[in-house]
Amino acid sequence: MKIAIVILNWNGLRHLEEFLPSIVKFSDENPIHIIDNNSTDSSVEFIKKYYPKINLIINSKNYGFAKGYNQGLKNIKEEVFCLLNNDVQVSENWLIPVIKEFKNNDSLAIAQPKILDYKNKNKFEYAGAAGGFIDYFGYPYCRGRIFNEIEEDNGQYDQNIDIFWASGACFFIRKNIFEKLNGFDENFGTHMEEIDLCWRLTNLNLDYKKRFIYKSEVYHLGGGSLSYENPKKLFYNIRNHRWMVLKNINAHFFLDNLRLSIIQNFSLLYSLYFLLTFKMKHFIYVIKAMFSVSAKIDGYNVNVVNRNIVLKLKSKKPKYYSIKSIIYHYLIKGQKKYSDLT
Repeated sequence: MKIAIVILNWNGLRHLEEFLPSIVKFSDENPIHIIDNNSTDSSVEFIKKYYPKINLIINSKNYGFAKGYNQGLKNIKEEVFCLLNNDVQVSENWLIPVIKEFKNNDSLAIAQPKILDYKNKNKFEYAGAAGGFIDYFGYPYCRGRIFNEIEEDNGQYDQNIDIFWASGACFFIRKNIFEKLNGFDENFGTHMEEIDLCWRLTNLNLDYKKRFIYKSEVYHLGGGSLSYENPKKLFYNIRNHRWMVLKNINAHFFLDNLRLSIIQNFSLLYSLYFLLTFKMKHFIYVIKAMFSVSAKIDGYNVNVVNRNIVLKLKSKKPKYYSIKSIIYHYLIKGQKKYSDLT
């Protein structure tokens, strides 16, 4: 089995210079593809000059994460994709346990390695850590990371387990599954596309597995496209979270509206916090996110407040959550580690 290592790049020359050497060195005979989102720096020239064996796919414009991958992956034929951020350092033999899992388990659709912090390699990294889960309200969290509380890696999560979502920083998926799901939802633009895709896979209600594979380790720099402090990241997270929940939760009018109202109130509290701490850019982006969710569902143009159309398009979905509210566990019960959750 060959895994296609696929890196999406836009003006990432400095990351390519730093991180491509480990990827080339430790990927053995597995092909490397770089999808370039019409970079205006010297990324393309750098790849052609120093890495001529890498398959370079050039998109006609900067499509962002979702559409950038959707466009580029049409040209890649391998059975399994590894969608890898351009700011990830891989370790020796990182692909061996993943290939083994895919070969031995036909029901395995999506997988994630252990993701550690590039700058502090004994700690988990924010974007994925040791595998992702979600609560009743659609708020994501990870083994090893709940909100901004990030744990050291002491082997406490060294077990291969089923997960709800895998991180887009290093995201393994079978090609036929990616195509069955019609790829990433391009309405997201950037942030949470991988969680939505994993959720849609769950909603198919088929016997597909999503797994964390602990013996595979990578190191993620993080904040490569938008830094964690950038208010635009906050905007995308809030907007896309609401869109994801709208699409994927069970079709029950009262509960759906109650759930979305609570999510809206959490966002409102968030905006008040930024207002009171004089972080006006953050405040503005939260407000914009709260009132900007509109997109398409099965060809219909809808807004989140227009529930009637949405409910006609949705059927009952399987249970997706293991706890009711990660915010309650974190703020009220003081449980700031995955292993503490009860």
